[in-house]
Amino acid sequence: AKGRAFRRRAPEPPGEVGPEQALTALHTFDVAVIGAGAAGLMCAALAGQGGLRVVLIEHAAKLAEKIRISGGGRCNFTNLAVGPANFLSDNPNFCRSALARYTPQDFLELVQRHGIAWHEKHRGQLFCDGSSEQIIAMLLAECDAGGVVRIQPCQVKALRDTGPGETDGFHLDTDRGAFAAKRIVIATGGLSIPKIGASDFGYAIARQFGHAIVPTRPALVPLTFAPEDWARYSGLAGLSLEVAVETGEGKARGAFIEDMLFTHRGLSGPAILQISSYWREGQALGIDLAPGLDVAQALLQAKATSQRQLGNELASIVPARLAQAWLHADAAITATPMSQQRDRDLRRIGESLKDWRLTPSGSEGYRKAEVTAGGVDTRELSSQTLESRRRQGLYFIGEVVDVTGWLGGYNFQWAWASAAACALAMVAGAA
Repeated sequence: AKGRAFRRRAPEPPGEVGPEQALTALHTFDVAVIGAGAAGLMCAALAGQGGLRVVLIEHAAKLAEKIRISGGGRCNFTNLAVGPANFLSDNPNFCRSALARYTPQDFLELVQRHGIAWHEKHRGQLFCDGSSEQIIAMLLAECDAGGVVRIQPCQVKALRDTGPGETDGFHLDTDRGAFAAKRIVIATGGLSIPKIGASDFGYAIARQFGHAIVPTRPALVPLTFAPEDWARYSGLAGLSLEVAVETGEGKARGAFIEDMLFTHRGLSGPAILQISSYWREGQALGIDLAPGLDVAQALLQAKATSQRQLGNELASIVPARLAQAWLHADAAITATPMSQQRDRDLRRIGESLKDWRLTPSGSEGYRKAEVTAGGVDTRELSSQTLESRRRQGLYFIGEVVDVTGWLGGYNFQWAWASAAACALAMVAGAA
């Protein structure tokens, strides 16, 4: 099975326990999923439909906010081209198993079963025709089908073993009462976008049980530059063009051809968000502002026929505002007709546009990062089940794990796939 609904039993009536309801008795479940984002909802639904008694705990007043705001409100819910090469991790082969066993086609079947209209954009990206709320409603309906009990807002104050043995399960102390569960799934995400509830809870739990954390950093995030270095380009804010961008070396090298956006503080757009996941402090970016074109050769050819000035000729290759900013320090040659330009100057300008080297001073940080790179070290997790190798019955899924996807639906697919691998393993273990 690839994570489709099990229907092993008629589920108990599902429900959401609201903030006005107190939980005084110790409630016992087979599984407690902490975090009701993409991965948590998916895992809870599949585990419940597999016959397990599941409680889904969310600390925020609203669940699945990342789904809600993604894709401009239309949720880029997967990508048809998903593969291990689209993910970063200190242990790059870890994601292979889960991704192979729950594919974009599997999730698409679920979307279609719920009658959600969708469309494909470039590079295999799939979006809802309507609102991202449809994906949230779908996942909640799947949870209801599995009899999942949802409790929110609910803050977990402590998580501890219920006994001396590793198979004795866990006890959760929360501000809504106490819970016991044989298995715990941590699906609390990373540090990105704190205004919608991001926290370090998952990393704290991992450390509590002896797990190492690969250092975290903002990923899929705009990059910034020192004001004195960026003054020349700050006036280009709002300008967008397709570029080729690269950074790093060897296995750590990233390279993309996407649109880039100038901002008042630096660079953004898909090209920069992609490369930001590979960029490290102190590294330079290499940007080709006219991919697929030999700019120097084009300028040399224009010299033989054009009567225009260099700035006007360059504006036929890159946006006019960029051409003007690029030549602002070369006032003398800017005013010289093309026919009188020196070949060496044209070559220099062409080469500079093809290999713009600049070093960011930083990024816009977690407040604007779409995801968090780094996380729970996958060397201490099973790639088949996402279970901890240090504590039986403890699982980590989704963004909290050191697996980070490219921009374009890849991180959602990791959420679905890791959740499915975890849920199927728990169901199989309880059979």
